[in-house]
Amino acid sequence: MTPEHPTEKRFEDHIEEHLLASGYRKGLEANYEKGLCLVPSEMIAFIEATQPQEYEKLQKQYGEQTAANLCERLEKEIAKRGTLDVLRKGIKDRGCSFRLSYFKPVSGLNPVHLALYQKNRFTVVRQLHYSSQNNNSLDLVIFLNGLPLITCELKNSLTGQFVEEAIKQYKKDRDPKEPLFRFKRCLVHFAVSNEKVFMTTRLDRDKTFFLPFNKDTENPVNPSGFRTHYLWEDILQPDTLLDLLENYLHVQVNSEKVYGPSGQLEEKTSEVLIFPRYHQLDVVRKLLAKAKAEGVGERYLIQHSAGTGKSNSIAWLSHQLASLYRDAEAQERLFDSIIVVTDRRVLDRQLQNTIKQFEQTTGVVIPIETNSAALREAIEQGKDVIITTLQKFGVIAKSTADQAGKRFAVIIDEAHSSQSGESAKHMNQTLAADLEHAEEADIVEKTLEDTILEEIRLRSKHQQNISYFAFTATPKPKTLELFGRKNADGKPVAFHIYSMRQAIEEEFILDVLRNYTTFKRYFKLMKRVESDKEYERKKAIRLLTSYVDLQPHAIEMKTRLMLDHFVDHTANAIQGRGRAMVVTRSRLIVDPNFRTIV
Repeated sequence: MTPEHPTEKRFEDHIEEHLLASGYRKGLEANYEKGLCLVPSEMIAFIEATQPQEYEKLQKQYGEQTAANLCERLEKEIAKRGTLDVLRKGIKDRGCSFRLSYFKPVSGLNPVHLALYQKNRFTVVRQLHYSSQNNNSLDLVIFLNGLPLITCELKNSLTGQFVEEAIKQYKKDRDPKEPLFRFKRCLVHFAVSNEKVFMTTRLDRDKTFFLPFNKDTENPVNPSGFRTHYLWEDILQPDTLLDLLENYLHVQVNSEKVYGPSGQLEEKTSEVLIFPRYHQLDVVRKLLAKAKAEGVGERYLIQHSAGTGKSNSIAWLSHQLASLYRDAEAQERLFDSIIVVTDRRVLDRQLQNTIKQFEQTTGVVIPIETNSAALREAIEQGKDVIITTLQKFGVIAKSTADQAGKRFAVIIDEAHSSQSGESAKHMNQTLAADLEHAEEADIVEKTLEDTILEEIRLRSKHQQNISYFAFTATPKPKTLELFGRKNADGKPVAFHIYSMRQAIEEEFILDVLRNYTTFKRYFKLMKRVESDKEYERKKAIRLLTSYVDLQPHAIEMKTRLMLDHFVDHTANAIQGRGRAMVVTRSRLIVDPNFRTIV
């Protein structure tokens, strides 16, 4: 259907028709049990079709009340554990175990499991009156085996309704105390228009935070339909939703230090249900598909700006690479081990915890924070997922080279410049340099990233058993050269990009160039010796300017200006949690004392 002056009802009709054609069942509002937040008939039908023996065992104990009692048991488990955990781990009642969903087997070696997977029941209900307190209704609700997964509010800009009105509806008219809207009951709420999509996993009145779920800041024009067609044509498809439930959604526990009633610092924890943003899902799926098609030994550069949720993207990728098969009939995994290399000396706890949430067997994820011997041993033993630091990359390069018969996927989290002991040496060299040693003065510090790139370049001829997945926000030219793929013009480019422009426009990072104040400085060069040599003007000016900027007096003056501005204008922002970032063209221009103060 082409959207020529469609009414909102036709917009809803179009989505529903597409879902029904994709295997959904048309749900009736009358079958929804408001007190339980379930469609009991769908849940019982699924269990009878997939687990008849367990259900018969329960019937011997409950008799005619089996269905009602099992639904009550399920509701209590969801209230306690959340829908996601119940769908993944099932429930027990009177010694009987029940699964509430079946996920797609990673290979085709188990036809029985595949048949059970195909018996999952997706239902779509239109205009669901969800409350016993009012007559409010939701435009569209999606259920899996009788359990609520997704709610949608739909708006059509061609009839004067925009996605912002759907967001406002969720904030103003959807009471988070309603059973259906309680945290972790319904997994995600979509505000949808024919142009844009936003989502949230927690309703909290005006504090509700909606994330963009768009392909770019503006969704591209769809010649044959609505701009947001990807939502129902892809994301809401049964296979995609089951993949999301199994491999992407997870509960992230955040902690922060706050002052308690006694004035002492206390640790406060909070839970966040993570549903991937579009670019996160897109990059992981494309990388998995490309790795399947190309096999081992390739390199992929992922250029994702800050604010992208890079740790989650890496966690999802590493988890799924660990169980990736070349095709449905394959009996061996594509990779024997996945090695995640991060730039934090103290390993990223969020990254570890996210990956561990998907563990089916304890011990699959091995963090290496101690010594190189433990890392070497983990690689030799073929542990599924190994997490370590960039400082140990030399050990990784040598150990994987020694395991020529095994296949590895190495995921490199962005390598920031290392603050090694070399910094002081380079600063002294630069300060001591004169114009006769101009080339020596133009020193660039060798970073950990440089070291890693050199390791990979030197061993590249012997690393056909290793695939590299490099995540970075701002790739250097040599990083692009090593990991990038040539475009039509022959220039190396990233495999996948989430640009800084998009991150700024979606308000995940600030545009540091939007508000800035210039600091003018001037100096006078005095000629003292008649026999002074002549130098190239541009290089001389650059070196002289650098010399002036490195003088203690200049550094102290800039430091005072920045600190005064921070204290007067920034420190009290964001409820007293304002932060400052110092950006320089090199570390040499920042005095160590200044770094400590800031």
